[in-house]
Amino acid sequence: MGTVDLTIVATALPAIHRSLHASINWAGWTITVYGLGSVIALPIAGKFGDQYGRRRIFLYGVALFTASSVLCGLSTDIYMLIVFRALQAIGGGALQPSAAGLISEHFGENRDRAIGMFGAIQAGGQVAGPVLGGLLVGYWSWRGVFFVNVPIGTVLLCLTLRFIPESRLRASTKTDLRGLLLMSSFVFGAIYGITNLGNGRTAIDNPTFVVPETCALALLFLFLRHTNRASAPFIPMRLLRGKGFAAMNAVSLLQGVVTFGVAALVPLYAEQRYKLPALSAGTLLTSRAVGAVGVGVLAALFLRRTGYRLPIMVGFTVVALGTLLMSVAPRWGLSPFVWLSLCTGIIGLGLGAINPAASNACLKLAPDQVGAVVGLRSMFLNLGVVFAVSITTAILNRSANPGVAQAHVFWVVAGIIFLVVCPLVFRVPEHKGTW
Repeated sequence: MGTVDLTIVATALPAIHRSLHASINWAGWTITVYGLGSVIALPIAGKFGDQYGRRRIFLYGVALFTASSVLCGLSTDIYMLIVFRALQAIGGGALQPSAAGLISEHFGENRDRAIGMFGAIQAGGQVAGPVLGGLLVGYWSWRGVFFVNVPIGTVLLCLTLRFIPESRLRASTKTDLRGLLLMSSFVFGAIYGITNLGNGRTAIDNPTFVVPETCALALLFLFLRHTNRASAPFIPMRLLRGKGFAAMNAVSLLQGVVTFGVAALVPLYAEQRYKLPALSAGTLLTSRAVGAVGVGVLAALFLRRTGYRLPIMVGFTVVALGTLLMSVAPRWGLSPFVWLSLCTGIIGLGLGAINPAASNACLKLAPDQVGAVVGLRSMFLNLGVVFAVSITTAILNRSANPGVAQAHVFWVVAGIIFLVVCPLVFRVPEHKGTW
């Protein structure tokens, strides 16, 4: 339900724009505000799940996500929709860290395979989202992409109450509200400024970019100072820069940039460089998701033999290869659609190899704080996505030939993988065998 929602709403964007008589900029905020809310909610939900019970936070998340989906579907103007999408993002952000914590708690020694499989299956939402969204918008209404969550969420609530046991509670401690507020404000300011830069009309010295980013840097300084001094900080400093965590957080951030962020703009690349129809361009991401699911399942099953570093290194190398191939013109007489489908499929294979190993490598560092670790990893991934999309769209909107400019971006991405990501992999925590 969570991963489907990331892609299904994008298919309804033109219909929302027309139906609510909104400008395209405000319609686009239905996507942006969900990303902002999720980034903020993920680490908070992970922390609260570890402290107050993962089952409880999961139930709250499902209930809020389902209720806000109803409100989104009933919205009568774009401003109502944006507010309710923010609520939906908070509910959706609570799902992944608490669900991963529940799986880890339930499967015990087999949690490495279970969490790896969980991550692989999540990629299936990327396959279903565009297809389901197209059907709902085409044969019903854009409101259907929100109402579809209601029966799913209702069934999920009943199944959770019936089958998922209560979580073990950690010793209750006072919630670090000041740290929570500083971190949330920093993330919001940073992403808001980057989002403004990505609209194509904002220069890098424009106050709408400079002011939020300056405030974000100041808030980051205050957050780090507070975290160092607080007796029970919201996010312990060791989860940010402790042994192994600094490398894993950097890998997660760059994974968001080079895999999810840049790849999300592949349909735009197909339309601008090869003039493919919108429907054909949109289906290109399906081959990436299929590759990620297939390899992800195998990578999870063989994780105890391969360890963490090998699949992460191989996965990023394959992603770089697929990205480089996508930047050049089709070869061997293949049509642009087939060529790009092949390239995105290769990227998906690499992504499938990375996900189970990277998720478990993070958990190895703090097995007693599964929710917080998963929430942080997801936060860094989403930060990378927003950063990549905003900067890339800013470059494209200032380019005379956006298709060629995006091909050059692919070369930069491959360079980042080889020169930055691959050396970082050697600092990833290693483990083979059972937990």
